[in-house]
Amino acid sequence: MRAIHTFALALGLVCAATGVQARDWAAVKQSGTLIAASEGAYPPFNYFQGSRLTGYEIDVMEAVAKKLGLKLEWRALAFDALIASIRQDRFDVAIASHGYTEERAKSVDFTTPHYCSGGQIVAKAGGPLKATELTGKTLGVQLATTYAEAAKKVSGAKEVKTYPKDTDALQALLGGRVDAWITDRFVAKNALAKNSAEGIKGGDMVFVERVSMIHRKGNNELHEQLNKGLAAIKADGTLKAISEKYFQEDISCTN
Repeated sequence: MRAIHTFALALGLVCAATGVQARDWAAVKQSGTLIAASEGAYPPFNYFQGSRLTGYEIDVMEAVAKKLGLKLEWRALAFDALIASIRQDRFDVAIASHGYTEERAKSVDFTTPHYCSGGQIVAKAGGPLKATELTGKTLGVQLATTYAEAAKKVSGAKEVKTYPKDTDALQALLGGRVDAWITDRFVAKNALAKNSAEGIKGGDMVFVERVSMIHRKGNNELHEQLNKGLAAIKADGTLKAISEKYFQEDISCTN
C-alpha cells in the first residue's frame, strides 16, 4: 500500500478547496474519485513530508478508497476549518482525527471510528503529570480540538493557551511557555520518542475518545459505503497492519 501521495504543489492543496461540492454516493461512484480532506499538520496521523501528504490516516483513507474501487483526490486545510468546509460542501469526506462530540454531531455525521484514543498530559521532567497537579498551571492545546475543551474543564488551571497546530503547542512546552501540553496519546507517544533529549514525559489520561471520518449530514449512502470500506479493511487485517506500521500496536477500537 502506498503510504505517501505526491502533489504538484502543497499550496495547491490548501487553496484548491473552493468550487468543489460534496456529492452523494451515486455521483462519487460515477466519477470514480473520492475527494477527501485532511489537515497535514498532525503527525503521525496526517502530515506533510515536503509536498507529500502521509501518515496513519492517509493510509487508512487510501485503503478504504481502494476497497470501494475509487481513486483519491486530496485537499489540505487547517483543522479548525474542516467542519465549516464540509458544511459548505467543499469535499466529500474529511479524515483528520475528529473525536466524536455531541456538539460536532450537530454539524457533521461521523462514520464508525478508525481508532480510539484520548487526551494525555505531557510535561517536562518535574512538571505536572497528574490531573490533580494541573491546578495553577498554564496548559497548551491545539485550537478547536476536544483536548482544548478538556483542558478548559480542568479545575484550577491558571490558563489554557490555544495554538493553530499541535506541533506549536509542543514547541510552547519545550520553550517553557506552558507547564503542560494536553494532546492525543499517540501524538504524545510520537513526540516523546522524537524528543527524548528534551526530558519530556507522558502523564495521566484526561479522557478517552472514539475518532472517525466526518462528512456532510444526511449523506446516508456515502456514509454506508465508507463504513463498508472501514469494516472490510478491519476484517482483512489491513487496518491493524497500518496501525502497527505507525504505532507498533493496534489502535483500532475493540468495540
